Amino acid sequence: MATRVLRSVGNGLNQAGKGLRGNQQVSLTIRSLSATPSKNREDSWFKSLFVRKVDPRKDAHSHLLAKKEDHNLYKIQFHNVKPECSDAYNKLCEEVLPKIHTDPQYTCELVGTWNTWYGEQDQAVHLWRYRGGYPALNDVMSKLKKNKEFAEFRSERGKMLLSRRNELLLEFSFWNEPDPRPGPNIYELRSYQLRPGTMIEWGNYWARAIELRQENQEAVGGFFSQIGSLYMVHHLWAYKDLQSREETRNSAWKHEGWDEAVYYTVPLIQHMESRIMIPTKASPLK
Repeated sequence: MATRVLRSVGNGLNQAGKGLRGNQQVSLTIRSLSATPSKNREDSWFKSLFVRKVDPRKDAHSHLLAKKEDHNLYKIQFHNVKPECSDAYNKLCEEVLPKIHTDPQYTCELVGTWNTWYGEQDQAVHLWRYRGGYPALNDVMSKLKKNKEFAEFRSERGKMLLSRRNELLLEFSFWNEPDPRPGPNIYELRSYQLRPGTMIEWGNYWARAIELRQENQEAVGGFFSQIGSLYMVHHLWAYKDLQSREETRNSAWKHEGWDEAVYYTVPLIQHMESRIMIPTKASPLK
């Protein structure tokens, strides 16, 4: 049937071509409707069959992509500080935040606290971990409301800020857990706003890609948002300095599979941002 249809279309087009310019002959070639992919793309497709994948139809992406054994919840805070208050703000945070971190009545940990160096200026970034998920978060917030020192801290801090925002995050199951590390280091927070509906696909490719970024122990943590700006992904990296960052990132392209990860994940991104950050004295990530 398909052969007869193609012959009919070809004959009709040949007749139309003959009538265009007298005796001019029109040569028509019926080409295949499917283009042949390049060898590299065939290889990429074949290799993708062996990447650990999750089925987006079975559950919410937060259940499929997050670690289940510890139920950690993270909160990231972005504080835009008045330029003239930068030193006073850091001193205030260095006095109060470690107390919350070390007090056993609070089921939370200060993962890291930084000032931006390159990127959005006069900004402080704090990352907290709540072991036990939302119940732990609620418990900490309830106790802090009764803490007079913390109330005074918030009041004084408010005078130093232009704006602030936060997000509640889960950590990707295939990423490193952010543990304290010695310094000195600089940290890069790469934030990606994904197109809605693409989080599972992102996770599928990065589950393999992260294995290619462990050579210099630069991978610190990977997170995705639950509350705040949705479909946000944050990757946290550590480097000795900017030159080390450039060399480490360039070396990733030598690993087979890194180019595929970049090729397939870039179209998933709506917006991306990079911050280079310096840890403060109170930061467990030095």
